[in-house]
Amino acid sequence: MLDDPLISFGREICGDLGAGLRREWLVTNGLGGYASGTVAGVNTRRYHGLLVAALAPPAGRTVLVGGLVEWAAYDGRRYPLSTHEYGDGTIDPYGHRHLQAFTLQGMLPVWVYALGDALLEKRVWMTHGANTTYLMYRLVRGSGAADLEITPLVTHRDFHALTRGQGWRPHVDTEPGGVVIRAFVGAAPFRLRAGSGRFVPGGDWYWNFLHREETARGLDDRSDLYAPGSFRARLGAGGSLTLVATAEASADVDGARALAAAQDRQARLLAQAGAERAHPVVQQLTLAADQFIVQRGTDSAAARTVIAGYHWFDDWGRDTMIALPGLALRTGRAGDAAEILRGFSRDVRDGLIPNNFDSARDPGYNTADASLWYVLAVHAYLEATHDGTFAGELLPVLRGIIDAHVRGTRFGIGVDPADGLLRAGRPGVQLTWMDAKVGDWVVTPRIGKPVEINALWYNALRILEGFSPQYGAMAGRVRAAFRARFVHPSQGALADVVDGPDGDDWSFRPNQIFAVSLPFPLLEGAEAAAVVDAVGRALLTTHGLRSLSPDAPGYHAAYGGGVLQRDSAYHQGTVWAWLLGAYAEAVHRVSGDAEEGLRLLRPFEHHLRDAGLGTISEIFEGDPPHLPRGCIAQAWSVAEALRVWRTLAGESKPREGDS
Repeated sequence: MLDDPLISFGREICGDLGAGLRREWLVTNGLGGYASGTVAGVNTRRYHGLLVAALAPPAGRTVLVGGLVEWAAYDGRRYPLSTHEYGDGTIDPYGHRHLQAFTLQGMLPVWVYALGDALLEKRVWMTHGANTTYLMYRLVRGSGAADLEITPLVTHRDFHALTRGQGWRPHVDTEPGGVVIRAFVGAAPFRLRAGSGRFVPGGDWYWNFLHREETARGLDDRSDLYAPGSFRARLGAGGSLTLVATAEASADVDGARALAAAQDRQARLLAQAGAERAHPVVQQLTLAADQFIVQRGTDSAAARTVIAGYHWFDDWGRDTMIALPGLALRTGRAGDAAEILRGFSRDVRDGLIPNNFDSARDPGYNTADASLWYVLAVHAYLEATHDGTFAGELLPVLRGIIDAHVRGTRFGIGVDPADGLLRAGRPGVQLTWMDAKVGDWVVTPRIGKPVEINALWYNALRILEGFSPQYGAMAGRVRAAFRARFVHPSQGALADVVDGPDGDDWSFRPNQIFAVSLPFPLLEGAEAAAVVDAVGRALLTTHGLRSLSPDAPGYHAAYGGGVLQRDSAYHQGTVWAWLLGAYAEAVHRVSGDAEEGLRLLRPFEHHLRDAGLGTISEIFEGDPPHLPRGCIAQAWSVAEALRVWRTLAGESKPREGDS
């Protein structure tokens, strides 16, 4: 795969500014830090930058190097390589016009610029386990030398916030090979170094950059960046210049060695996953999956966790447990899975695992499903590894989760003794995955007995039945009550929530698919087929399931605008990619045809060439053409597509490259 990249563009994309801005690349460092931008080079988001360091891994993400001003002089002409957009709409310069090709080699981006008869290649990558970004320029072809002038643009800001340059000026000290920058007293220093060439001090502000995606999101959209100076070098044919941007005390400036390490790591990930000869989509998703598994702390022995999505999410309990089987178990990383499961077990309180963590890493527990997904993740781990020692280690935790739910725990989460079903919810608190909240307004409160919560509860009881038989009787009672309360008497579809404050909620949502797709289905035969058929007719799109039927009064066809507008639509019709895994699994279960389920996932191959390149977006708009929205790379989107693809490909009629 790495020799024949899945994602590659020529001038048809590279020379089209709109097409180049729509496509974003992302490289990560295993700490939560990253580098990211658009193919065209314009920073359309506040989250874009060449060094976004995780100073308190996986949090404390701080934009240190925001961009570059790049020029190449060749054969008497001066060529811009960079492209910027300013507050008045000015595009200057137009470096993307000289971009002949863009390729994603695994997850590592490569640009090739045509300068007369010369070709100049640029690569970006990061060191795994360090807040260090490399940029390598190489003159691939040329009848003469090329002179490069590369000006880093720096700042020091939380990646959620934009800053302006008035009133402050970074402190810059030269050192051999580059500079060390201290943005202000108490700021973490960072360094810019080059393996060759020379550094020419500067000291100018670049004012009023526009971030157009922030404009579209109804947020502040302007920022300024500081130029401490320029790196200059002359390259002959085959010659290279490597720039290093690092928040570490030291970093290797040998670009060839650092690049080889990054490339070798990608090859090892594919080998570890047993994917060297797999379908190109499986290979690509295997490498994309790696971006979400990060460590807490800078020590290489630190515990692992899962970033829910790039650019702006931290680690979330629910997302982690849903994504873990695909991210770790389907990629040969059972050790990482065990470490993550152990880590979350230490934070269980009152039978709940954390929903998320605040900036001080204090956990919040407002979730009715994360602990149940945790039980399923442990089950998936044991099914994959048959690790009896691990089962014995976590069995008390699993029993504690079940028993706390039987007794009743926080936020009204507990078993209704009248029917054995699980109820949850209090006014003003969002507890399910449909968790959008604006101020005090919970958009989809779903108080009562949500359908997927009870499907998860039934599965948790069946899983624990294997260790403690008394849970089997409870599971049987849940199944009988579920069929009596959730199944529509004439349509076969399922209620979304029963026994809510206003009675039963028959809004047609995708949550019912889990009654068929989970390891222990609540419905089988004709009943299961009826649910799958109904969900497919109303909610299925190319890249996921709608969160609400288009026939519903509250349906939102588009996703965009300010915070209120976006969150109002988030679970009211917006398409979620991660749900397509459960739907494809359910299709396979009712049809017995793995290829039919696999066909549903194949359109992701085209999506890998759009939005977040080589990965899968968080959400899509409800109406055609279902434009990608939200995070450009979402853990459970990637994980579910990879998990189900590999499962179904193993059961379908063999086809070249489908393993």
